Amino acid sequence: MFCPHGMRRLALVCLLFLSACAQAAPAPIVATTEPTHTFTPSPIPSGTPIPTETPIPTATPFQHPMSIETLRQGSYPGSDILIEKELERGANYRRYYASYLSEGLKIYGLLTIPEGEMPADGWPAIVFNHGYIPPDIYKTTERYIAYVDKIARSGYIVFRIDYRGHDQSEGEATGAYGSSGYLADVLNAVASIRQFPEADPERIGMWGHSMGGFLTLRAMVISKDIKVGVIWAGVVGSYPDLVYNWRRTGAAVTPSPSSQGRGWRTAWLTQYGTPEENPAFWGAVSANSYLADLSGPIQLHHGSADEDVPVAFSQSLYEQVRTAGKYAELYTYPGDNHNISASFDSAMIQTIAFYDAYLK
Repeated sequence: MFCPHGMRRLALVCLLFLSACAQAAPAPIVATTEPTHTFTPSPIPSGTPIPTETPIPTATPFQHPMSIETLRQGSYPGSDILIEKELERGANYRRYYASYLSEGLKIYGLLTIPEGEMPADGWPAIVFNHGYIPPDIYKTTERYIAYVDKIARSGYIVFRIDYRGHDQSEGEATGAYGSSGYLADVLNAVASIRQFPEADPERIGMWGHSMGGFLTLRAMVISKDIKVGVIWAGVVGSYPDLVYNWRRTGAAVTPSPSSQGRGWRTAWLTQYGTPEENPAFWGAVSANSYLADLSGPIQLHHGSADEDVPVAFSQSLYEQVRTAGKYAELYTYPGDNHNISASFDSAMIQTIAFYDAYLK
């Protein structure tokens, strides 16, 4: 027999049960960005400690050779790229020793060009910024061979430049953090590759490792010509972070030229005061203060056991880019080192896929 009072009691029991289930339900699990997984944009991977970051000072106009606004006012026309010598060919690409001009200096580099039918507008191209290698032992045809090969095989022109003072490049190797010379070489390389007949000037990307990541980030808040960037183990902290939170412990650490008797840290702290005392200066020289001006999406890779550059730098930058309203991806590699050696293939697969998505 139908009983309305019984039905009401049953409905009340059901509502109480559902309410209890809702209260006991666990919080949603945040998707991780483990290197072996298909990437889904998300907060920093679960299980990875969120760094305590030195606040980034607000950028205000400040005339200094290393301030972003001053660097934006510079001239980076590049030049024709001259083929100096053909080298042994790669699997499906040609290799050349080439040169271009930067601030009147002849800068050399390794240039690869895909074989096969060139697209109507030219090949997409990557300006490749290597990390710190002592300039007196650096050689154009050594180091980063596997990195260049992976990108070149994938249908990209690659221009891995030798900064001034490296191998046969003219000029003095003064380091990247206290001098704008290397950055000028990078920006002039971008302008030069845009003029190269076989390159598509509207499809230029950038890759950087360690110090090269520092240069890549700065280049992307200065030049609109760089459509996408990938940074491995980058020195991408703000300048206050570089002052306070960067202590390299790796066994192979070698002081850079700019730290031998003419260190920028001591000079700047003496001349301009601390970040707390003079936030205008420290904000003006930090690319992190200008992330709303990034010229394109950025992908970050970092090993959690990196002893040379803190993984916290990439984690913080990832959050800063997203806060600035720009697109970023972050991959962390548990237990991996500064070169991401153990996860090299996985990191390269993600790197190529990112370039393909934005340059092809």
